[in-house]
Amino acid sequence: MFYGILRLHHSIESDGTFYKGSSENPVKRLEQHNLGFTISTKHKRPWKLVYVEEMPTKSQMLIREKKLKRGNKEYFQKLIDGDKNILDELLNI
Repeated sequence: MFYGILRLHHSIESDGTFYKGSSENPVKRLEQHNLGFTISTKHKRPWKLVYVEEMPTKSQMLIREKKLKRGNKEYFQKLIDGDKNILDELLNI
């Protein structure tokens, strides 16, 4: 069974941009973004992981990711504050 993770990254020192994406290992992917391995996010470092949502299948994850990419900052804030955010669980807080 595939477990995908949807994640939001927030650009801390830049313009408040949110980066939306999916990964099987969001913590490692965040490290890659902050080390500059991704050209599209390199210029807005550092990034902070602010939202993680688990999906049961890859196809469901990709559908959810497309919806997430259409969201605005108000929508993202609702997600961050909502009960689907498993960031604390992921980080064992």
